[in-house]
Amino acid sequence: MGVTSFHLVYGGEAVVPVEIGVESDRTQNYDKDNIERRLLELDLVDKARTKAVVRLMAYRQRMRQNYNRRVIPSSFQVGNLIWKKVKLVGDVTKLEALWVGPFKVVEKLCSKAYYLEDEDGR
Repeated sequence: MGVTSFHLVYGGEAVVPVEIGVESDRTQNYDKDNIERRLLELDLVDKARTKAVVRLMAYRQRMRQNYNRRVIPSSFQVGNLIWKKVKLVGDVTKLEALWVGPFKVVEKLCSKAYYLEDEDGR
């Protein structure tokens, strides 16, 4: 995003306790009566937040495009034989099967939902 989360929330950079003990430009040039500079920083924080939102939206769009480029949509027809993925829950060993089946597609309920029937007709 270009700035730290602390800067987006508070409008300035955090002073780490280590920096207080060690003389740095930030601690040497700090003036307790520097209200004007602080108000200017607070005015600029809105611009920084807007810029961060724009960058985040662009990042999300690139991620969405990358995902959509690689995903292969699957659609099944009535009568197809398919395998169903087993949800790994609890105490499942790594040698157990990840897929069960085959199942026959009996009915297409909606775009990604199907009514399945196993070999025994259940």
